[in-house]
Amino acid sequence: MRQLILVGLLTAFVFTVPFAVSAQAQDKAQPWLPILITETPQEGFELAVKLARKGVTTTQSNKEVLFRERDKYSNDADNLMMASQVIALHYQTIAAANNYWR
Repeated sequence: MRQLILVGLLTAFVFTVPFAVSAQAQDKAQPWLPILITETPQEGFELAVKLARKGVTTTQSNKEVLFRERDKYSNDADNLMMASQVIALHYQTIAAANNYWR
């Protein structure tokens, strides 16, 4: 059941976030994510974490709600594992973009 929920959340994320990010990018002269290329795998992982965090703040733009709910999910092992899965998906994409740093 949790996997179905995760798939639903990820699907919603994939279909809604690009539109929100592209709208934000149009408002700025320089996009916040000009390229996925990184020098090292560690920098790639840090970028994956940034992408995950950016996805959360883009999806939940109300900072009051964001901070209020943080205590709930930060103390739930299942939610933390789902967050790790999102980071892993981003890292997989970044690794591929970097030809696995060969």
